[in-house]
Amino acid sequence: MSAEAAVPRVRSARADFLELAKPRITFLVTFTALVGFVMGSPVGGVASEALLWAMVGTALVAGGASAMNMVFERATDALMHRTRERPIPAGRLSTAQAAAFALALTVVGITLLWVRNGGLAAAVAGVTWISYVFLYTPLKTRTSLSTIVGAVPGALPPVIGWAAARHSLDAGAFVLFAILFLWQIPHFLAIAWLFREDYARGGMPMLPVIDPEGRMTGRQAVANSVALTLVSLTPTVAGLTGTNYLIGALVLGLAFTGMAARAAVLRTRPAARGLFFASILYLPAQSALMLLDRQ
Repeated sequence: MSAEAAVPRVRSARADFLELAKPRITFLVTFTALVGFVMGSPVGGVASEALLWAMVGTALVAGGASAMNMVFERATDALMHRTRERPIPAGRLSTAQAAAFALALTVVGITLLWVRNGGLAAAVAGVTWISYVFLYTPLKTRTSLSTIVGAVPGALPPVIGWAAARHSLDAGAFVLFAILFLWQIPHFLAIAWLFREDYARGGMPMLPVIDPEGRMTGRQAVANSVALTLVSLTPTVAGLTGTNYLIGALVLGLAFTGMAARAAVLRTRPAARGLFFASILYLPAQSALMLLDRQ
């Protein structure tokens, strides 16, 4: 084979390994870890080198968890239209290659966190990886409660950042955890509503799959959005942020709840899509307010 012919294959393999790490999810995880680190740092300054290592370590662990998730879900992925072209079900990478890649990312990431940010940050990252891979992933084909279980590892990245900055955990870390935990429920429900036929095809009993009329799904989205609005105000109560954040968080929460209520009433794909995009806009806006008005 000529060198010119070999180049596309190398690039394709690199792209497949990158896809295993789910870059968009990894970016979100890393961003929330950054928020946790900055919020856990002294107001006078942020240790930039420690922040950099925390972000790299968290990104590697997140990528490793996503890759191992694809290893375990390869049969399910092959059944669903939105996932059947992923590297493993499409046959571009073997299960062994993907598993080795996942473990390598995870080990390197946790090691970096341990050496550069301390044992506590590494331990939280380890709990995040284990709960995502060995609790959330297998439960997806067994119960609709997997969404709630999956929200736990999904809410731990800011705790990793907080632990990396302070080498301890206190009320602030759990406030950040609660905000991200509650945000994920309407976010995931919107995704599950949009792809419920695919989830049903893959044998995943997500709430919109077992609730075809969408009434329970809508109620859960509204209830968690209301809870999110209330919990999002606690950073000011806890002394982490000022009044500007309080006002902004309240406005964002009410708008997000309004989109959840709209989706609950209409129960249509466009309404679910609107809730999904509202969730995508909410998180960076709320995080930016928090960082700009931290006390």
